[in-house]
Amino acid sequence: MASDAKLPDSLPDYPEAGESGLDAALQQGHWRTWRGLSRGLDRIERFLAASGFDRAPWLAVAFGSGVSAWFFLDNKWQWLGLLCCCIALVAGTLASMRSDGRYPYLRQSLIWLPMLVAAGSIVVWSKSALVGATPIDRPVVAQFDAVILEREARPAEQRVRLVLAARNIGGEATAKVRVNLPQEDDRPELAAGAVISLKARLMPPAPPMLPGGYNFARTAWFEGLAATGSVIGPVTINAPSTSGGWLAGIQARLSEHVRERLPGSSGAIAAALASGDRGGIAEDDAQAMRDAGLAHLLSISGLHVSAVIAAAYFLALKLLALWPALALRVRLPLVAAGAGALAGIAYTLLTGAQVPTVRSCLGALLVLVAIAIGREALSLRILAVAAFFVLLAWPESIVGPSFQMSFAAVMTIIALGSSEASRRLLAPREEGMLSRGIRYVVALFATGLAIEIALMPIGLYHFHRAGAYGAFANVIAIPLTTIVSMPLIAIALFLDAAGLGAPAWWAAGKSIDFMLQMAHWVSSRPGAVTVLPAMGRGSFALFVAGGLWLALWTSRMRLLGLVPAAAGALSLVLLQPPDILVSGDGRHVALPQGDGRVIVLRETQSDYVRDNLTELSGSNGNLVPLREWDRARCNRDFCFAEIVRDGTSWTLLLSLGRDRVAERALAAACDRSDIVIADRWLPRSCRPRWLKADRRMLSRTGGIAIDLSTRSVDSVAAREGHHGWWRGRDD
Repeated sequence: MASDAKLPDSLPDYPEAGESGLDAALQQGHWRTWRGLSRGLDRIERFLAASGFDRAPWLAVAFGSGVSAWFFLDNKWQWLGLLCCCIALVAGTLASMRSDGRYPYLRQSLIWLPMLVAAGSIVVWSKSALVGATPIDRPVVAQFDAVILEREARPAEQRVRLVLAARNIGGEATAKVRVNLPQEDDRPELAAGAVISLKARLMPPAPPMLPGGYNFARTAWFEGLAATGSVIGPVTINAPSTSGGWLAGIQARLSEHVRERLPGSSGAIAAALASGDRGGIAEDDAQAMRDAGLAHLLSISGLHVSAVIAAAYFLALKLLALWPALALRVRLPLVAAGAGALAGIAYTLLTGAQVPTVRSCLGALLVLVAIAIGREALSLRILAVAAFFVLLAWPESIVGPSFQMSFAAVMTIIALGSSEASRRLLAPREEGMLSRGIRYVVALFATGLAIEIALMPIGLYHFHRAGAYGAFANVIAIPLTTIVSMPLIAIALFLDAAGLGAPAWWAAGKSIDFMLQMAHWVSSRPGAVTVLPAMGRGSFALFVAGGLWLALWTSRMRLLGLVPAAAGALSLVLLQPPDILVSGDGRHVALPQGDGRVIVLRETQSDYVRDNLTELSGSNGNLVPLREWDRARCNRDFCFAEIVRDGTSWTLLLSLGRDRVAERALAAACDRSDIVIADRWLPRSCRPRWLKADRRMLSRTGGIAIDLSTRSVDSVAAREGHHGWWRGRDD
């Protein structure tokens, strides 16, 4: 049928052959924006495809990021906001990106990474709600009955640590508490499972004394501890232990046997290597090992578990190979892997099955599985699987130094070993034994140096100090421990069954003595220890982001990780200590001077207080009482002090006593002061020119750090938010 419709005077330009209609449409009007977006998505997809994007490690990183975000964010509304953002991103990706195979890397990333972030946040939130124990309200002295759950001997501290299930503490029917018992009151009957009656002084688990300090309250929350304290007087045993604790008993007897055969510091370290019991190590030896970068040798971790598993694997492989009939019929590497797994599990149980040891054992078992099925023994994928399962079971470990250091060290080893330079250095070639030995020593030193660089930001963030010569010390200490000391201890224990272990014990003691002497020598060298004030979370996040980027990419794009790492290093160079540090109870005030001295309001014999004041001041421990400072005037009740910062003079009024002071005189003193700090409640008439940090304020904020140049105050409360373990806020 003919149509009367007229054709338009001009026809639109249609795309030529080879040009899609969609591309032509994108040339028109606002569609150009979508064309640009499409090109941007194409670039991202090509980048992911060309840069060696391996999903498994990044999925583990996403899960860990969700766990970390829960700790960083303040309250449940922010946690819910994070979950909503993740869900919205996944839903938006599913709605906007078709599953036609055009952007496979990008589409999977935008779906799975947010899902893993949300999953990590949910896991740690759920565990906090399930295992967290509300701490007691205030310090108490109580008489109560309890069942011993755990027992830990600490001979170096002259005490025994008991974890108890106590009845009628803090209004709870049953509460988990931890108490210290003097060594002279200890008895063999005080074993796990015994029912006892005791009197103890208990207090809530301590929050950080100052911003950036050790957070025992958080650790206690995830361990289910409601209180800690010390035993007063004798302990009555109502019912002896009848079941359980046999493994702990074996561990205790093994530790005692080792210390009997090898007394002194070397015996304490040998006991730690054999049974995981670190209670006998003297503090000066432990500090020397930390400052020399060798502290990882004192705790049963990946190095020790791997050494035991490797020894069992190779022994089983070589011994079974001597049986031709078996070697021809059975795949020996699989059998040897099973023997190594059993040895690793037994060693983990024997040394107490602490979280770091279990984590190391799990990683080593995954390596054995890879060997058994013919896969690469050590790879980022295996490390990612181990990290995922550890975080699934113990999500709180991600904010602790043990998890961060162990996984950072292994990740550094894998990344360095997979680099082209490392492969060229270790590639087999025709050469003499001397040349081969030099190459392996160079590789060992380079690995130690890389690990030291990777672990230094973690040490500075958590401990505010790090050893500078750890790479040199570890080149000697690691082979000495794994190849000499640990095998000699095992041989000595085996020979003790026939009473022939004395020579092996002597040799083991000499090897450990040499390591200790080296630790003390290295830690005493000039510049051996780097001390810095508390590092901010932002600086630490830059180091973490840079390290992950460097380790997880395989192309040259990994070098971009040097940018955030360099920014983090620059922030450390510019880091300055706070001008004033105030403890949460107001009793301890520190004024860092920048020349190594720290002016303190009160002298103290407490190592805990001294360590917090010096470490967070970035000082090596030269404390000077305020009364001896030439810029301070003190009487029995108060001290006046003057601080000059950036050309501005600040007047401080610091409380010393608890005696009653005339309100009018106090108000006049406050009027002449810029800052007032007191461990008492001050009347409203006390109005300093800028800040009043009295008991009323500090009970809400916890410890504070004051920066006078920026007029800013950092507090424990600001870092803890509304998590269950922080009790200083107003609810």
